[in-house]
Amino acid sequence: MESFCVIGKEGSTEDGEGFVQQLWREANSHFAEVAPLAKKDQQGQIAGIWGLMTDFSRRFLPWQDNFSKGLYLAGVEVENDAQPPQGWVKWTVPAYEYLYCRSDGPDAFSRGIAYLEQQGLSLAGAAFEYNCPVEGHMYHFFPIRRL
Repeated sequence: MESFCVIGKEGSTEDGEGFVQQLWREANSHFAEVAPLAKKDQQGQIAGIWGLMTDFSRRFLPWQDNFSKGLYLAGVEVENDAQPPQGWVKWTVPAYEYLYCRSDGPDAFSRGIAYLEQQGLSLAGAAFEYNCPVEGHMYHFFPIRRL
């Protein structure tokens, strides 16, 4: 996948338990502020809703301490030149090759990590959550090689 940009609400594991759910509530309740910036597919549908993660260095490395410490961005994919409105943050994700799987339960992330290990692969960066607006399904994206 080529590099892409997401504008969203940013938080940290240091914000306490439930911070990701709070970010999504905030992003969803103020979505009208970024809706005009959302990247669209050929049918005019929003290209994607992303839950992005990065380590505290913001180098898109996996969360530290067994995936328990890092930053999270709850947002919508936008064109590269989009500017975030006040109170929103823009992240530019580097290009990676990904393995991805449908998130079909609370253990989908850990099953994805186990699959990588079984295949002799490791994460080349932070894993992401992708909500496909067209299908209505959630996926986990695991970067296996930086492009």
